[in-house]
Amino acid sequence: MDSQTADPLPTAVGLEAIVKIAAKQVSVYYGDTAALRNVSIDIYQHQVTALIGPSGCGKSTFLRCINRMNDVIDGCRMEGEITLDGENIYNPDLDVVQLRERVGMVFQKPNPFPKSIYDNVAYGPRIHGMANSRQELDEIVEQSLRKAGLFGEVKDRLSDPGTGLSGGQQQRLCIARTISVNPEVILMDEPCSALDPIATARIEGLIEELRQNYSIVIVTHSMQQAARVSQRTGFFHLGDLVEVGLTDDIFVKPVNKRTQDYITGRFG
Repeated sequence: MDSQTADPLPTAVGLEAIVKIAAKQVSVYYGDTAALRNVSIDIYQHQVTALIGPSGCGKSTFLRCINRMNDVIDGCRMEGEITLDGENIYNPDLDVVQLRERVGMVFQKPNPFPKSIYDNVAYGPRIHGMANSRQELDEIVEQSLRKAGLFGEVKDRLSDPGTGLSGGQQQRLCIARTISVNPEVILMDEPCSALDPIATARIEGLIEELRQNYSIVIVTHSMQQAARVSQRTGFFHLGDLVEVGLTDDIFVKPVNKRTQDYITGRFG
């Protein structure tokens, strides 16, 4: 019988173990087909949690549960409970727009709006009424671009279209757009899969910086990337969360044979 492992926060992180998101017995169905079965996992504050596994294993489906992106898919239903700071995010009275303000998402392929670099970042703060003046908006845009490691490269061309940037720059622009509304959690769905190695290294370095202020969950097909950027890793296979634990433990001494077989390349 496969089992998920529970563990304390790694002492090397040097932070108190605070659970930001708790998923309990989460199952997801597309019609009658189960995409996830009884997934339980804690996401810790100021940590990067990597979700790994072969294609179609359910890791991206689970990621989309955290900000209720699955709500827009016809025939999709979720069972179980996911809480953010102890509040059930599937409570019928919860404002999904506000949830997605707190839980931002960066997608697999960079998807800047067909707007200027400035307006890409300013879009969210404008909608949410976060700035009372142009000066305040300017400050939000600059700080967001700085946090995304992009300001120095674009400060003299903020009026240029965001779509004119390189792929890696576009992805950092999308990260700036995400953090401009002050989220607490950032979800990343294979954020480097469309990028070259140099751009990937920039994004990975940025993830390490961002976790000082945000809780991050990243889906990745790259086990090397998971090992580099995360403190905890969950391994999904055929809709099951087979094992979750400290990243070093998952890659060096996994408990479950399926985990061992996957990380050693026997399948996947």
